[in-house]
Amino acid sequence: MSVAPSADAAYVTDALIAEDIDAYLDTHRHKTMLRFITCGSVDDGKSTLIGRLLYDSKMIFEDQLDALQADSKKVGTQGQEIDFALLVDGLAAEREQGITIDVAYRFFNTEKRKFIVADCPGHEQYTRNMVTGASTADLAVILVDARKGVLVQTRRHSYLCHLIGIRNVVLAVNKMDLVGYDQARYDAIVADYAVFARSIGIESFTAMPISGFKGDNITARSPNTPWYQGPTLIDHLETVEVLSSRDADKPFRMPVQWVNRPNLDFRGFAGLIASGSVKPGDAVRVLPSGKTSTVARIVTLGGDLDKAVAGQAVTLTLADEIDCSRGDVLAAADAPPQVADQFEATLVWMADEPMLVGRGYWLKLGTQTVSATVQQPKHTINVNTLEHLAAKTLDLNAIGVAELATDRPLVFEPYADSRTLGGFILIDKLTNATVAAGMLNFSLRRAQNVHWQALDITRDAHAALKHQKPAVLWFTGLSGSGKSTIANLVEKKLHALGHHTFLLDGDNVRHGLNKDLGFTEADRIENIRRVGEVAKLMSDAGLIVLTAFISPFRAEREMVRAMLPKGEFVEIFVDTPLAVAESRDVKGLYKKARAGELKNFTGIDSPYERPEWPELRVDTTAETSEAAAERIVDHILGARGDMWMPTI
Repeated sequence: MSVAPSADAAYVTDALIAEDIDAYLDTHRHKTMLRFITCGSVDDGKSTLIGRLLYDSKMIFEDQLDALQADSKKVGTQGQEIDFALLVDGLAAEREQGITIDVAYRFFNTEKRKFIVADCPGHEQYTRNMVTGASTADLAVILVDARKGVLVQTRRHSYLCHLIGIRNVVLAVNKMDLVGYDQARYDAIVADYAVFARSIGIESFTAMPISGFKGDNITARSPNTPWYQGPTLIDHLETVEVLSSRDADKPFRMPVQWVNRPNLDFRGFAGLIASGSVKPGDAVRVLPSGKTSTVARIVTLGGDLDKAVAGQAVTLTLADEIDCSRGDVLAAADAPPQVADQFEATLVWMADEPMLVGRGYWLKLGTQTVSATVQQPKHTINVNTLEHLAAKTLDLNAIGVAELATDRPLVFEPYADSRTLGGFILIDKLTNATVAAGMLNFSLRRAQNVHWQALDITRDAHAALKHQKPAVLWFTGLSGSGKSTIANLVEKKLHALGHHTFLLDGDNVRHGLNKDLGFTEADRIENIRRVGEVAKLMSDAGLIVLTAFISPFRAEREMVRAMLPKGEFVEIFVDTPLAVAESRDVKGLYKKARAGELKNFTGIDSPYERPEWPELRVDTTAETSEAAAERIVDHILGARGDMWMPTI
């Protein structure tokens, strides 16, 4: 009969670790690696199961065991017996509450395989932590408390695992000792889960009755369940097919991480092979450029290889001198991945602040980093009921489907075909915080059918005809700061000097181009995006464009700056204190905002993010509009050289 070990039980780790660490490492060097997660509802025994696996695989050292025994008596939940969950629940808050909050990673090995296991939290508010743990896993162990059966969080985690692409699922019906190892109870739970699994697309799973605390069917078959004829948990983990073995049969893909050029005679492209295999002489294609070459050498620290396969980190040299840099993808020439700049994607929102539709985020996919904007979600998914719900944005832990566009072509494959080239994260450009994890479903048809048309008359030709350098003078500041007044004066002075200009004013644009937009954060972002695109087109025509918009968010001002050639975006901060701007209140907007009649008004109930490094700052409390306009014109003409002076 399986029993929980007592504090006095004999326990001996692998002596080879202490005697000859090199020999110990060598015995494990060629073993395959399985990454898996444990998940399920709160208190289903996830941490206890991992603790038991660590204990039974002799991966707990003497000092750890002593600390575990002491902690078990102090804060454990198993009386005087060892509380295996304490091996994994490391945060003070986890131990105090007896729950898992953060993702805990642990390494252990057996004679046949190495393992990295992630213990994922069961609480719904920690869904983003669970997704993080699942993103690199080959297998999921979904625990169900035999007393409680399949719960809402069991369904939620099963759906998330399937969404993330985990196809090996183990249904571990835990705590069988607490229901007297009742086969009928076990069969009922398995049947209930099977119905749900089919509804979300899980084609098969392996079910087993276990007790993480007592050790039943963990490493050895338990006499308490003679009616169960399947494998033990360890047997299954040791023999299940890992993702990397399937990747080896796919076409060759290698995202370039680094161009290695130690001297004039060597130029190699280093990276981790995501799928397939490669040999010297193989034809490869560099994407997104599409240029082709052949592999000359496969270079590693230990010498050149005759062949490299998925999972190996190598440096490839090519037979031809072609352009290839970090972010490019080397692929089989006859079976390249797709290239597009518009997609449908599934997003898991991981930030406390909601997604802002139209805002530019950094999108990182493999070694590629591009700027991306996300449109309003098509729908969100209620993971508990699988309903598709309408939504205008995504909040923390929300899962939704939306279209996104990137500022340049992205080399990709659908996530269902490749985690490496289909999975991505979104990063806030200002804070560098990861705000979402995403999976590309497919490229939009319009992305394949719409192409750039080559034009003979370039933007330089347009500018030369006007005898000036194009620019965008971006006036930003609070309502009532004097942006429009100063911008109008600047345009008059430039026009008098013979320059070709155009002034885009915030109020004027909202009468036509942006008349469909309101003043929510999402609408303000879209307002500036549209104005930025128009300003770019006008600068392409050789004009000096002046814009007078509150443009309250730094991210959108930087988005417009990134649209233009370096040096053409000139940010002019009209710096007027809120009290001064409000005292002017020519349009009566502040009065309405204070009375609650005007929502989302900048400075009152919507933020204004001051420019950090504007090219020019105007203090309207110390300088007249006329003087400020004169100074701006002098600065612009002096900074940009003689080509600003037109030929009359």
